Amino acid sequence: MNVISDEARETVFIVDDDASIREGLCDLLDAVGVNAESFASAEEFLEHWSAARAGCLVLDARLPGMTGVEFQEKMKQLGILLPIIFMTGHGDIPMVRKVMKAGAVEFLTKPFQKLELLAAVKQAFAIDRARRQEEAILNSIRARFESLTERERTVMEMVTAGLLNKQIAAELNLSEIMVKLHRRHVMDKMRANSLADLVKLSERIKMQ
Repeated sequence: MNVISDEARETVFIVDDDASIREGLCDLLDAVGVNAESFASAEEFLEHWSAARAGCLVLDARLPGMTGVEFQEKMKQLGILLPIIFMTGHGDIPMVRKVMKAGAVEFLTKPFQKLELLAAVKQAFAIDRARRQEEAILNSIRARFESLTERERTVMEMVTAGLLNKQIAAELNLSEIMVKLHRRHVMDKMRANSLADLVKLSERIKMQ
């Protein structure tokens, strides 16, 4: 087993109870410059897992103990969002349908071709990268919103609801000049270039 250590590097995490398969897959991925780490069980993987890691999971569907299919469900419960590539020597249609419906990237039947695995890993890496980028954007929006004062948040809510400055002023018992000042602060802190931008940011916050 390789020890999880390099958090910044995209990694293929291989979970299979067959040591020869783990070694073969690690050698294959290493030969094409892809970082790989392997584990004999889902439980062993969880012992070393860190949410800061990036990459994908190559998972045997029929592991002893907690099966790969069960582990897919467990990952969702734990909030582990790694894309999963399933592999098995004994797949069946109901199993394939179940894991693909639950979000698996691919289902490979052993023995599979090298290019099949590499194509699936490339796709899974792209999915994970896009998710992390979206997560970073949402974290940035959330941080900007949290920098607003309570009054600024109220003004933002009213502005994005379509109220005019004079309506907001009357509702909050403020002068229009003060409303305009709060509105400018909101635009600056949220880094919005237009009302349309601010509305989009507001919707993103509500969706979180």
